[in-house]
Amino acid sequence: MKTACVILAGGLGTRMRSDLPKVLHPLCGRPMIEGVVDAARKCGAAKIVVVAGRHLDQIRKAVGRDGVVFALQKEARGTGHALRCARAALRGFDGTVLVLNGDAPLIESGTITALLRLHRKERNGISVLSFEAADPAEYGRVVRDSSGRIAAIIENRDAGPEVKEIREVNSGVYAIDSGSLYLLDRIRRNRAKGEYYLTDIIGEACRTGVKTAAYCIGAEEDLLGVNTREELSRAAMLMRRRLVKKWGEKGVSFLDADSVFLHAGVSIGRDTTIYPNVHLEGNTIIGGGTTIYPNVRIVDSKIGRGVLVKDSTLIEGSRVGDGASVGPFAHVRPGSEVGRGAKIGNFVELKKAVIGSGSKASHLSYLGDATVGSGVNVGAGTITCNYDGERKHATVLGDGVFVGSDTQLVAPVRVGKGAYIGAGSTITKDVPAGALAISRQEQKNVPGWANRRKKSGKRRQ
Repeated sequence: MKTACVILAGGLGTRMRSDLPKVLHPLCGRPMIEGVVDAARKCGAAKIVVVAGRHLDQIRKAVGRDGVVFALQKEARGTGHALRCARAALRGFDGTVLVLNGDAPLIESGTITALLRLHRKERNGISVLSFEAADPAEYGRVVRDSSGRIAAIIENRDAGPEVKEIREVNSGVYAIDSGSLYLLDRIRRNRAKGEYYLTDIIGEACRTGVKTAAYCIGAEEDLLGVNTREELSRAAMLMRRRLVKKWGEKGVSFLDADSVFLHAGVSIGRDTTIYPNVHLEGNTIIGGGTTIYPNVRIVDSKIGRGVLVKDSTLIEGSRVGDGASVGPFAHVRPGSEVGRGAKIGNFVELKKAVIGSGSKASHLSYLGDATVGSGVNVGAGTITCNYDGERKHATVLGDGVFVGSDTQLVAPVRVGKGAYIGAGSTITKDVPAGALAISRQEQKNVPGWANRRKKSGKRRQ
């Protein structure tokens, strides 16, 4: 049987105190609604409809791809009204309509699949996913009749003392047969809130003889709804733990799992060791056998196998080849490539620089808009002067070049294969292959100057 999914994302999120729509707040590197969309896809949803209000255009930009369609809820009139707004997008659909919430980003596809399986096996018109809450205070209670079947869902604000004692609560996840959607028109506006509660569809189903069931198979942590910054922080912590567990089971060692921050799009190879306070963000790929030391942040980068990323290093939008070493205190800016076995040492900054295999810039250097060949040695204090105040220019160092310390390479400039540059030089012209380039004044020694200075000082006293 076919499945369509409706994701309710029309909440204003006023308790987040933010100009950003609630469902677009990031969770481990992606908008929280994106995790809900992914869960729906993993369950085989043939169509995904996102219902949103005044923030619809922003939400569309975030997840409006791969077959996701949108329905506008012009007025925030409750979850029942939101599902009504999706019916036009579901016109002609025959199957199971899965209802998820865009602010419940931790839901697992396995839980949804289990609900759908039970719903179809029992041939229900409506099935609800429920769970036992440690503190059910803010949840709608699942009320069952004497035979144990669900009779209603009563919101906390409408519940009496006996109902408030119930610990089984509504998750907000439903499986509804498309032929039962007509019950949405029977839901009445709640007097206290002036809204149409989707929870009231259960009572209507029971009154009209539509087969209904509640399955208490959810885990509270997986069904956490995010309405506040505190809840967002808790959801992020739970998601990070999931990600650490996932990669740990694939052979990655975390020396302090609670201090590592991973994004959902990150991939890590086996036998990699990650030290405390490491941030791996975006679509970063880490090869196997790599070691990442403390206080490192890597964003949207590809790190090869057997790499050492040393303490307090930042790598952004770049590639690091197998067996290379970067850091400590290095900054690899976007568009850079560090070749196989190359070494980028402490206080070295790269910007759109390509460093060849086996080359070294061990300390205190800036290489911007540079192409460095293989086996090049860049001495301490070397910089490429790549900006003339209006445009950026390139520096090219051929294979086997030796650059002495405290050298300025004023771009555009090319240094040929195997050439040497003397320490303290300012290179403004191309250097031929195999040549020695020196650009500095001849040293002058003044004999006895220091002694004469001392004597002169004594006389003044």
